[in-house]
Amino acid sequence: MAPKRPRQQSAAACPCGLPATYENCCGRFHRGTAAAPTAEALMRSRYSAFVGLDEPYLLRTWHPRTRPARLDLDPGMRWTGLEILATTDGSAFHSTGTVTFRASFAGGALQEHSRFERVDGAWVYLDGDFPEQ
Repeated sequence: MAPKRPRQQSAAACPCGLPATYENCCGRFHRGTAAAPTAEALMRSRYSAFVGLDEPYLLRTWHPRTRPARLDLDPGMRWTGLEILATTDGSAFHSTGTVTFRASFAGGALQEHSRFERVDGAWVYLDGDFPEQ
């Protein structure tokens, strides 16, 4: 059974760390009313989706070649912040891009160098490596 999603508050600050409300930032991507224009924007929206346990969005924005059948999201996981460390390419003028980030959680942090590609014009997460910190 899928974990129950915590409800994101529309007027609350977006979990991705940008100075915007959830409604005007990642919420529009999660609802499907807009598409992430860059690899970094997709990365931020995916982080917000992990915070909100939004499995359908995470699967929808995963490359079909590497997408798992389902995710095992932990409703007890408390994500506490996102820091973008580096980006390469990933703009409207590119077909690939990378984002290196650190996602903090209660008790630690995860660092990943993620690869993104465009599929049918939309940015999707391909895969990532976990560099030594």
